Amino acid sequence: MTDVLAPTAEGIARASALLTAGEVVAFPTDTVYGVGVAASRRDRLPALFELKARPLDRLIPMLVADLSQAAGWEADARAHALAEAFWPGALTLVLAGHGGTQAFRAPDHPLALELIRAAGPLLATSANRSGEPDTLGADEVLVAFAGQQDELAAVLDGGRVPGGVASTVVDLSVTPARILRQGPIGTDELGTLVDLAR
Repeated sequence: MTDVLAPTAEGIARASALLTAGEVVAFPTDTVYGVGVAASRRDRLPALFELKARPLDRLIPMLVADLSQAAGWEADARAHALAEAFWPGALTLVLAGHGGTQAFRAPDHPLALELIRAAGPLLATSANRSGEPDTLGADEVLVAFAGQQDELAAVLDGGRVPGGVASTVVDLSVTPARILRQGPIGTDELGTLVDLAR
């Protein structure tokens, strides 16, 4: 049975404890509800992908509170400049390291940031079955995963979220940086801070 947790210190602590134990938890972000596992429990990614009915070869971003939580990845001066300007917010940064790349974003939602600070970085994606509509409230998350309540340990109820456009994605594993996905933050804004491939 999926627990619905209140947006209180106790609810955040419970969600954090579940994540640390390897459970899958849903939570609000600045656009849609997300669902994830603790980055420290990467071994639990298959459970997250199974819940979503998502192919295992699809990469997912890591949600962080700030760039210090991307330790071990190559966060250069460009990454620090962009994070300082646009985090928390609608910018995803792709960094190199550990023999590959990883996307990072700091969501502009106070409850999500509190959860990330408590549980550490989260490997997270949208809280819906692959190919189905995004969820904008805890009730919608429960409906989306109604048949899998044993697989989704909890949803942290932060009220309704606004939806919106997916974040701009900038690849900093290359020089000059490349925009992989256009989003709310435009080329002109980014170009004032970093050199971009044209």
